[in-house]
Amino acid sequence: MTSVALPAVETLLRRTLGERRMGLVAWRLLVMQIAHPVVAAGMDRYSTYRAHPWRRIEHTMESGSRLFFAGPEERRLEVARLQRTHRRISGTDAAGRAFSAEDPEVRGWVMVTLYESMTAMRELSGDPLSNAERDVLYAEFLDVCAALGIPGEVLPASAAEVPAYVDRMVREVLEYGPEVRDMLYGLLRQAPVPRRLGRLAPAWPLMRVVIARALAALTVSDLPPAWHERFGTSRGPGGAALSWTLHHGLRHAMSLAPDRVRYRHRSQSGAPARVAVPRARRGGDSRPARLRAFFRQVLDQTGNGRVDSADLQAMVHAMCWRLELPAEREDEIYSAFEGWWRQLREAADSDGDGGVDCGEFVSAMLAGVDRDPAYLDKGLVPAVRALFRAADADGSGCLGADEYRKLFGGPRVHPAELNDGFRQLDSDGDGRVEEAEFVAAFCEFFTARADSTAAAGLLGRA
Repeated sequence: MTSVALPAVETLLRRTLGERRMGLVAWRLLVMQIAHPVVAAGMDRYSTYRAHPWRRIEHTMESGSRLFFAGPEERRLEVARLQRTHRRISGTDAAGRAFSAEDPEVRGWVMVTLYESMTAMRELSGDPLSNAERDVLYAEFLDVCAALGIPGEVLPASAAEVPAYVDRMVREVLEYGPEVRDMLYGLLRQAPVPRRLGRLAPAWPLMRVVIARALAALTVSDLPPAWHERFGTSRGPGGAALSWTLHHGLRHAMSLAPDRVRYRHRSQSGAPARVAVPRARRGGDSRPARLRAFFRQVLDQTGNGRVDSADLQAMVHAMCWRLELPAEREDEIYSAFEGWWRQLREAADSDGDGGVDCGEFVSAMLAGVDRDPAYLDKGLVPAVRALFRAADADGSGCLGADEYRKLFGGPRVHPAELNDGFRQLDSDGDGRVEEAEFVAAFCEFFTARADSTAAAGLLGRA
């Protein structure tokens, strides 16, 4: 999708949600959502937010754009995609409680927190919505909930009932667990440098400490009174002063700004990860460095130093997100990568703990490809073929430049790198990448001892 401004047909919901100052309550929104034990369990088990926070934020913003700012057809496609994603998120949490992302009451809570955050943003800035405006905003909000298939009975019936609903959920359901503490005090302190920081990137280690501290103070200060009563937190004079200054100051500043500054524009996102591969010394075996980079930047989606089935699912989700596949094609890719995971676990899980760490992965892959020329054909190759066929949108049996860009492109990849990668894969120079060329590039990435392979261009350059 191209970058566009807010739609011409403007509603109170779009106008409020589209304001850039919604960013001031974004972390507050995430904290309230993650405090629900089901959301926390799903985040802990399946989300990539720890390892790839910026990519996860981009996906969330893009999904919100499609739900709230796009036309009916694009919203329908996004709802279907979310439903396919949620049906794979289920299990048992650390306390032994079953959880499912398809639980309608949980989905209702997640959506109501978004509405509540919009009203909180206005209240905190000293410009609260009138009762009539709340009614209009909530009615528009319920239309989106209906499109998502959330039953009306799990939602407050009117805007006037939302505060009591939120208060009850905070006091009776939410938990101040490790995921909440990590979101408040840990995540930003460990976050990788944002790709757009440019020349300021070397200062990021210091910047993130200052930003994390200020964001935690702002978020805690802005949480509802019931939260402070339930969990023993406090606004504190410093947090209260910071909150008042930011919310009131930004409100007045944005009231003077043109719409292109005041409102957030939609942007392209969802590109699959590309690996910056360290180069081996001349004449050395570059495979271990490539495999370690692949493990850290592609496989270890949850960022905990080990890979399990949830990591593979998260990786596939990122691919499917980019390609916007129908359910049956998504299922084919999930099944193929799950087959690779079974082979990987059997070969690499040497300590039998159900996961694979980086050392186990590198050792198993090197041993496998050195011992058995057909090793990759038994796991990785079927997965890569499924990915190729999904990207081959017109069913021509090859990837054109546009299909290649859709699979590997995005704001994190420079166009020159895309063109270079495409040329390297197009080994016969006919302007298209056939399935055999695509598969060969991936196989070379795992088997070639030298760096001068097509796969180095396919997966990124250091």
